Amino acid sequence: MKEVSSHLFERINRLQVELPPSPYADANAAAAVQELLGGKFGEMSALNNYMYQSFNFREKERLKPFYDLLAIITAEKFGHAELVAAAINRVLTGTTSPGDPNSAPKKEGLSKRNSYFFTRTAQASMPGDSMGRAWSGDHVCSSGNLVLDLLHNFYQECGARTHKMRVYEMTEHPTARALIGFLLVRSGVHVLACAKALELATGADVKSLIPIPDLSNNRFETARKYEAMGLGNKLYTFSPNDYKDVVLIWHGQNPLTGAQLEVIQGAPQGAPMPDLSEVPEEFAPGISQENFMGIAQRLRKNAGL
Repeated sequence: MKEVSSHLFERINRLQVELPPSPYADANAAAAVQELLGGKFGEMSALNNYMYQSFNFREKERLKPFYDLLAIITAEKFGHAELVAAAINRVLTGTTSPGDPNSAPKKEGLSKRNSYFFTRTAQASMPGDSMGRAWSGDHVCSSGNLVLDLLHNFYQECGARTHKMRVYEMTEHPTARALIGFLLVRSGVHVLACAKALELATGADVKSLIPIPDLSNNRFETARKYEAMGLGNKLYTFSPNDYKDVVLIWHGQNPLTGAQLEVIQGAPQGAPMPDLSEVPEEFAPGISQENFMGIAQRLRKNAGL
């Protein structure tokens, strides 16, 4: 998902980055990753913070670089939420097997930490945290005060970085760790962007506080390749023409690496969207071969074929 103007969203059917296939199912690892989606510091909180702050922004023209920053991070966070959901879905795949309903084909779900995967979502992501609690709009701060909102975003991004590191240390699942490596690098960009915005708004050297935690992304094996690709220095506008004034905030050198900061007009190339296979024991998607043939016939008829 990317924002291309203040009132228009364009969605591209690609993930922001390629996720490796899951070599084995691990429902408990998927539950831990849920914290990075629907937890207090998860991507849903980040998305809605930036989104409502950009929706409610006052004096866009006079303070346009700050509005542009909030708008483009909103767009990136849509993609992050989608990416985390895709990782959860991949890590869950194969937890149970099809079978006669009387044989309890989903009994594996009894021993897993988050039973909602097996009762609510047909073994897919959910808008909640690692314990199954539903995400809440109470996590959103849209105060109307620019400095307060930027301070909240800085705190939110540092908290999110901390939680990513903690979940990384909880699981060795390669798909989960690949996801976290990418998110660590991109969250580092947003931490620095908020710090630079606060410095422009107040004169305070917020950059001197980072990194929080005091740990380089290079300490994490799956983050190193994304740092080597320079993704820790790039800020995407997710728009072909708009939000160009963000360059007034995002420029100069990265204080952690000395690399040159760069604004990229547009979106990253991304990667193909994975296709989730059916889960018959969950009645998902609930379309038999016979039903599919009927749908195909009706589609052809509607198309005049």
